[in-house]
Amino acid sequence: MTIPWTVALRDYEHTRPLKDGTVVAEGVDLEFVEVEPIHRAFAPMVREGGYDVCELAIATLFQAIEADRPVVALPVVLHGNFHHRSISIWNGEGRLSPEDLAGRRLGVRAHSQTTGLWVRGMLADTYGLRSQDVTWVTTEGPHVASADEPVNVERTDRKLVDLLTAGELSAVVMGARSADHVPGLEPLLPDWKARQDQYHQEHGWVPINHLAVVRRELAEAHPDGVRAVYRALQQSIDAARPEVPTGTTREMVIQYGVTDSLLATLETAIRYAREQEIIRTDLSAEKIFADFEKYVGEP
Repeated sequence: MTIPWTVALRDYEHTRPLKDGTVVAEGVDLEFVEVEPIHRAFAPMVREGGYDVCELAIATLFQAIEADRPVVALPVVLHGNFHHRSISIWNGEGRLSPEDLAGRRLGVRAHSQTTGLWVRGMLADTYGLRSQDVTWVTTEGPHVASADEPVNVERTDRKLVDLLTAGELSAVVMGARSADHVPGLEPLLPDWKARQDQYHQEHGWVPINHLAVVRRELAEAHPDGVRAVYRALQQSIDAARPEVPTGTTREMVIQYGVTDSLLATLETAIRYAREQEIIRTDLSAEKIFADFEKYVGEP
């Protein structure tokens, strides 16, 4: 009797065919574990291998690779988005601009949160506001327990929105969907839509937030099984394409395979991670998939 492989994936259109059995990983018994929000699966995965297959944020993945945690990244993009709408101020706040934020306190769930990584990178590249120019107030530490945080990171046990409304923060970083549900929050960038369109024109890709990973032990001992999971994820993405409107952000970002676009996106994210002291050592996009190519390879 085989032991099922536990799988923690958020319920997306492109994972649903795999989760509901429409697509099957041949020769592998998968047991899906529901974790909501999905970021609660990240720390157990990188700290104690809590799942066999897991969705994982790329900033956490970078720190896991740096700490030599036993996870293998699969070239399967599960989630991504533009993040020009992901930083908000309170009721206009005198209409602050990005340049006004230097020397101020900004809130983000965790300094190593991937949404924060992309927001800080965008602010630095476009407006010259470095991550080190502000104080980051956080409610959580990194998922990789051994990862160090920069000196300009503080922790709080209060809600970030409460700190913002009290005037103790100048802006907060959170996903656009979350921000839209908080009356009074307004985008820091009123022209965020035009800014993200320009970003896409300049770069040719959508920022990636989450990839799929597996435990390294599985890749070493059961490469055929991991290869079957990888094929099934590909098939699940393909099966969902008719349900995803053409030209949407999701249609543009969800992908599989080690492509030039994927590597270019990750190289930018790695640069941001180094600049923001999320990681301290050199890392390349090719290294991210070195174990995948060593143990699994393209099917």
